Amino acid sequence: MKIETKQFGPMEIEEDRIVTMSGGMPGFNDMKRFVIIEREETWPFQCYQCLDEPELSFFIIKPTLFMAEYKMDMEQAVRETGWEGDSIEDVELYVIVNTSAGVPEKITANLIGPLVVNSRRREADQLVLHNSPYSHQHLIFPQSPSSSSSAEKNGSTNGQQTVTA
Repeated sequence: MKIETKQFGPMEIEEDRIVTMSGGMPGFNDMKRFVIIEREETWPFQCYQCLDEPELSFFIIKPTLFMAEYKMDMEQAVRETGWEGDSIEDVELYVIVNTSAGVPEKITANLIGPLVVNSRRREADQLVLHNSPYSHQHLIFPQSPSSSSSAEKNGSTNGQQTVTA
């Protein structure tokens, strides 16, 4: 299938890579079909490209790539999304990245609104973690090597939280 993308221009993708968000992306409720585009030149970031609107895309990243201690209750996430009976191994976890600052030290990730993707069902949902110790503006590249004080300011402490789809 040929698609148009804002970031990479026209691309060919396999239809089995399309994931559907039944409720759409929060704030973009009519945008329901997406594809995750992996490009070597943007790694570790990936592009979550909307197929319903070529101008709409989000950079995403697996949170454990920059925060090893990031935790959420994946079993509860599977229940909340209605994916009961599916293996947790079928579910991948991403967070949405804000790169609008254009300065690496200011790139943030939304740790309280993770994107869960069920590769077997080819479905996705953005969850909201309630009572979370995390931030929606967590700095990915802390400005100083001592990230403990930055982590505390960004709410990036270890813990479990309530999940809502």
